[in-house]
Amino acid sequence: MELPLPIDRASGVPLAVQLADGLRGAAAAGILRPSDRLPSTRGLGATLGVSRTVTAAAYDQLLAEGWVQGRVGAGTYVTAVPPGAGTAAGGPVPGRAAGTAPGTGYPLDPGRPCVAALDRAMWRRAWRAAAEPEPEDRPRPDGLAAFHSAVTEHLLRHRGLAPADMLSTAGTSAAVAELARLLPPGSTVAVEEPGYRRAVSALRAAGLRIAPVPVDADGLVVTELPIGCAAVYTTPAHQFPTAVRTAAARRVALVERARDEGFLVIEDDYDGELRYDVAPLPLLAALAPEHVVHLGTASKILSPTLGVGWAVGPAPLLAAWRDLRSRTGTRPSPAGQRVFAALAAHGDLTRHLRRLRRELRERRELVLAAAGRAGWTVRGDPAGAHLVLEVPDETAAVAAAARRGLDVRGLAGYHEGAPRTSGLVLGYAAGTRAELAGALDRLVG
Repeated sequence: MELPLPIDRASGVPLAVQLADGLRGAAAAGILRPSDRLPSTRGLGATLGVSRTVTAAAYDQLLAEGWVQGRVGAGTYVTAVPPGAGTAAGGPVPGRAAGTAPGTGYPLDPGRPCVAALDRAMWRRAWRAAAEPEPEDRPRPDGLAAFHSAVTEHLLRHRGLAPADMLSTAGTSAAVAELARLLPPGSTVAVEEPGYRRAVSALRAAGLRIAPVPVDADGLVVTELPIGCAAVYTTPAHQFPTAVRTAAARRVALVERARDEGFLVIEDDYDGELRYDVAPLPLLAALAPEHVVHLGTASKILSPTLGVGWAVGPAPLLAAWRDLRSRTGTRPSPAGQRVFAALAAHGDLTRHLRRLRRELRERRELVLAAAGRAGWTVRGDPAGAHLVLEVPDETAAVAAAARRGLDVRGLAGYHEGAPRTSGLVLGYAAGTRAELAGALDRLVG
């Protein structure tokens, strides 16, 4: 079979990445189908005029993504159609970042998990374990007990929080949407500026008034909070999108105001486990458990495929939340909870987090090196999977990246009104490390 696999040696994209993209494109177009045998790495290398090292690296990437499979003595075969839709025995295998078509731009936008760091054998084993229990004949609005136990251990080990009670959620964004319905209609919620637009949209959709509050190098400027808020939404461990953490003094000031004025603090801890310099500062929920609802998610540390998260908060709030679910039928899916619990049961989750932190730290070093070559300043803590690049002209830099086939976001898009600050919000978790390196070369080139 002759495959359309163009190789551009003048491109800044590594040849192995181009070849892997071309093979994905051939499968997506129907030229390659499940059960088709791929050419040998040596034969394909000879056909394309590239080394066997290049073709072997491309095949290794596709094997890791789960849509081809090697058979001893028989070759390599297509097992599924990419991108992002591959399956393997025991459950779905996450592939490329959602929205990335084969052969198109590399995503440098924030908020994507590093699924390349997932051990595929671990992932499949957890899905098989999740399928073992018998199907249930009634919904569980609170979530599964095994999931709650796994999250309790996870929070104790990685976030220093000992929850007395919790609810399972479908992730932090879904949890904010549910919480918004528990706040008084028409009340005011203070949000970070710049901040997480999806959470703002969920709050506004519930009929709440939004009060933007500035963020600086020390996080949320607590002195700018308006009087009379029903709640404050914040991302203190790794502010989104500026990538700073809220200073200890600001945290104390925020919880003291919450106590004095009686408002709720919504602590979105979307990637708080992903610090790789020092231990994170104490959670707001640990400082004032009676005034803070802590939200966490598996999406950034594992994959959005699971669609699970957790909420820890004051007993009256959780009781009202349970009542809301009983009246509306809202409840999180149990499948992702079972997978998370299976990953935690045998230490796979902890081992994955160690591997993930190491991988993200090394990727961040690639970004720092690229920024240095371009003469750009970097803002943001050594944590999570994104940072901010200070560039001379944000609009021009975003447009230039788009012309080079890169998806990069500017800080202007994370404001309610006129932008208070500028820069490129660069995510470095999507795809493989080789793809990231090629994308960074194009970004600064």
